[in-house]
Amino acid sequence: MRVMFWCPLYWPHVGGVQTMASELLPALSQRGHEIVVLAERSSPELPAEDEHCGIPVYRFPFTAGLGDVDRLARIRKEIIRLKRTFAPDLCHVVTLGATDFYHHITASTYRAPSLVSLRGVWPRRFEQHVTQALSRADWVACNSLSTLKYARRLMPEISSRSSLIYNALREPSTPPEPLPFDPPRLLYLGRLSPEKRVDVALDAFAKVRLRHPLARLVIAGDGSEREGLERQADRLGLGGRVEFLGWVRSDEVPSLINSVTLLLLPSEREAFGMAALEAGLMGRPVVASCRGGLPEVIDHNATGILVERLNAKAFAEAVTWLLGHPNAARRMGMTAFSHTRERFDWSDCVDAHEALYEKLVRTRNERPGGGCNA
Repeated sequence: MRVMFWCPLYWPHVGGVQTMASELLPALSQRGHEIVVLAERSSPELPAEDEHCGIPVYRFPFTAGLGDVDRLARIRKEIIRLKRTFAPDLCHVVTLGATDFYHHITASTYRAPSLVSLRGVWPRRFEQHVTQALSRADWVACNSLSTLKYARRLMPEISSRSSLIYNALREPSTPPEPLPFDPPRLLYLGRLSPEKRVDVALDAFAKVRLRHPLARLVIAGDGSEREGLERQADRLGLGGRVEFLGWVRSDEVPSLINSVTLLLLPSEREAFGMAALEAGLMGRPVVASCRGGLPEVIDHNATGILVERLNAKAFAEAVTWLLGHPNAARRMGMTAFSHTRERFDWSDCVDAHEALYEKLVRTRNERPGGGCNA
């Protein structure tokens, strides 16, 4: 099967969608599927044509083209050429945005079933765009029950052509190590963007240090909020107790998580919570907002603690309790390890995507004239 995979950002970018895609696509390729990736060319330094794990990657200035009619026309022409050359059996669009727009304006030139993977709840001002994208899709797959319910509320007509496929990751070769408590180390892992509310983690950490003065906070990730967060850390007097690592390569994440006691995820919006999944695979408890898909990944008081969003005091109290009860924290980490491996099995995730791909292609081929293209 030939699959054209549309992704707003792809390797070498780091993020939940990118981590999942960079694991899923090679796994599907190993099963004999032929895949190409179309992604945003976010920087001129990135090559327009590339390869990752043997999979061709084509990058276009999608966003810039939206404001330039001539550039948009050139991109459209190149995508039409690519579609007709590659002749995909299926187009898989992950999240929505400029990539979905370009797929839409070229869809009539090469007809193939389309699968949209919706990630999270979108702000109200984008809901019309989301609804239009869902209406065009042959199938909608969501990575959390929270997102699936949102999509079906937004557009009830997709109830019969939508489903849940949880994210998963291949189990790291690095085994989990004991949780360190002398001194304790906390970790935030993810983008430094407004909806992640890393400022809440900093406020909470300042309160934690009143009880645990030797504690350290590691912030792994980058984004538009970094400078403001660094200033906030200085204002709170956290000095050398907060370390900003920037982006960490995916193959280095297990070792990083092994070096910490627990993870903080104070997100205001979170479609799933890949960092919680990564924490579970390394036997670490998580203190997280009770938002979006996080309650589906974290079992409250069993694999971590869920707290009210944007409540730095509640975050600090949860962290302080775990640090003051090491045996309970260790039990949560062990439970998270077994829970994550059982509920978010990697082979099940790959199987589910492959089965859905085959179902959509089979259904297309069974329709009268289903194999014809303009």
